[in-house]
Amino acid sequence: MGSKDETCFAISIIIIIIGLIFIAIVRVIYVVYRTSKPLRPKSPKPLSTLIVLGSGGHTAEMINVLSALQKDRFMPRFYVAAATDNMSLQKARVLEDLLADTNGGKVVSAKFMQIYRSREVGQSYITSIGTTLIAIAHALWLMIKIRPKVILCNGPGTCIPLCVIAFLFKVVGIRWSSVFYVESIARVKRLSLSGLLLYKLCIADQFYVQWPQLQRKYPRAIYVGCLICRYFSFG
Repeated sequence: MGSKDETCFAISIIIIIIGLIFIAIVRVIYVVYRTSKPLRPKSPKPLSTLIVLGSGGHTAEMINVLSALQKDRFMPRFYVAAATDNMSLQKARVLEDLLADTNGGKVVSAKFMQIYRSREVGQSYITSIGTTLIAIAHALWLMIKIRPKVILCNGPGTCIPLCVIAFLFKVVGIRWSSVFYVESIARVKRLSLSGLLLYKLCIADQFYVQWPQLQRKYPRAIYVGCLICRYFSFG
């Protein structure tokens, strides 16, 4: 009798596990499906926005994108850069100071943060395992703290753990953060590794490219032209 009860219990556990897996798969499919659809205009309430900055040209391009945003629509703004990248945050602070001067000295809510890198240039792959885990944990903490409605990024590897966590938050129903990815103008024939991951995994809600040949190669991408600051908008 005991053996029969144990068998029934085991079968019940298996059924429950299979059911949970099925529900998880259905939820992931739904999130991917909804992510791939054009965003619908909603009430013009301010949207908390996480802006991921990258070193060098990434930040310069992001500043151009930000110059075209409706500032009162995308706020408060949270700027995130790698822990070793102080220059990008300095540029973001300059931008926010200019916006404050334009608004007659009105201070706009903006915060500046840093996040651990998954891997530094020249770092061995073995040691990068530990730093990647630290970076993921830090990204999770930031996402829980900020819980943005919009994530804006354009290629730095720093954005990957943040965007992946945002996708997982969608799956489990914690927060729906819309990910907007703008591929660098330097990418003419192929996507960057960050862009390729976000495109293939259907993590980005809107995926923009600046060259027509990229849009032909990746049909779910949206071609906006090289002068992105003129055409970029968020519905």
